[in-house]
Amino acid sequence: MIKSYIKRKYYLDKIKPYINKDVIKVIVGQRRVGKSYFLYQIMDIIKYINHRNCHIIYINKELHKFDNIKNYKDLITFVKKESKGRKKSYIFIDEIQEIEHFEKALRDLNANGGYDIYCTGSNANMFSQELATYLGGRYVEIEIYSLSYSEFLLFHKLKNSQESLLKYIKYGGLPYLINLKLDDDIVYDYLENIYNTILFKDIVSRHNIRNITFLKNLVEYLADNTGSLVSANRISDFLKSQKINISPNIVLDYLSYLIQSFFIFKVRRSDIQGKKIFEINEKYYFEDLGLRHAVVGYRQIDINKILENLVFLHLKIFGYKVTVGQLNGREIDFVCERTGKKLYIQVAYLITNKKIQEREFGNLLAIKDNYPKIVVSMDQVAGGEYKGVEHVKIIDFLSKEI
Repeated sequence: MIKSYIKRKYYLDKIKPYINKDVIKVIVGQRRVGKSYFLYQIMDIIKYINHRNCHIIYINKELHKFDNIKNYKDLITFVKKESKGRKKSYIFIDEIQEIEHFEKALRDLNANGGYDIYCTGSNANMFSQELATYLGGRYVEIEIYSLSYSEFLLFHKLKNSQESLLKYIKYGGLPYLINLKLDDDIVYDYLENIYNTILFKDIVSRHNIRNITFLKNLVEYLADNTGSLVSANRISDFLKSQKINISPNIVLDYLSYLIQSFFIFKVRRSDIQGKKIFEINEKYYFEDLGLRHAVVGYRQIDINKILENLVFLHLKIFGYKVTVGQLNGREIDFVCERTGKKLYIQVAYLITNKKIQEREFGNLLAIKDNYPKIVVSMDQVAGGEYKGVEHVKIIDFLSKEI
């Protein structure tokens, strides 16, 4: 087992309260964001806490040696054999969705007692449906994301600078990049391989996709329209203009598959005054910007949408529920809520003149409540406030937990 790693302190702090508790710990996230290494970190904490009586059972469904564990019965048999009658065992199962009806095994093991269970998976829909049905309130789910900007600096041993920020913007935050030279040809070759793995293993194979060309075209469309309001009907109409006839229902299905694999996030619109959630015209953002660039390339002309995606990811990492705000014809980039805390955020590339300033700050000033309002931009001299709205440099915004 590989044991060398850099700690993901934010996630460790989230899971520590549940260690040795009678709930199943489910760790989810896109492929290659570091879920396996996070399991190793939990194992080491458990060994430290309980070093005299720590029996760990580790199963990684990506390794050939565990091919014989195909369904829930195989899993139960394997675990009970490996536990050898001990009063307590710690079970770690990596990529558990590869085991048929895994949820039945988790319910059985949890009900029998004597097991502290941790598992990872790369399919959001399967976990939310199956675990909710079979386990009720007996599990806790923790989502792992690609590296935050602060983690990126730590992993790559970089100082906080504009050059480091540009590397993060260009290459994204997949942890394995620390083993590669941060060079366009090398990094994007690796990222393209990861993209293909997600596409074919987590989507095409799992959902028996036949129209692979359309799936790829859909991802390209989302990459080109990152941060723009889109709908299944709009995508369908666009494809028809390209002589491709795909119904809106099929578009919705394919979008759901991309979301389930954690490859993209859907962000709905909300009416700030009426607090209503709109059912059509959402925005889509990528879990990792490097993977987005592997699809359509890194282009300076896309900087506005790239920065918007970056700010959205930072908000998601730190647990905010995010919607796109609507207020009397004005659009607020992000309405962010978390455990009673609320803030509004507008993202801009550069505030270069009065007209841009009035537009970006004006949208937030139109909101008549006392929650914090922030404009985030790449301006080197950003800081202070404008009529009570805070102006923050994106490098400062990304450098701290909000």
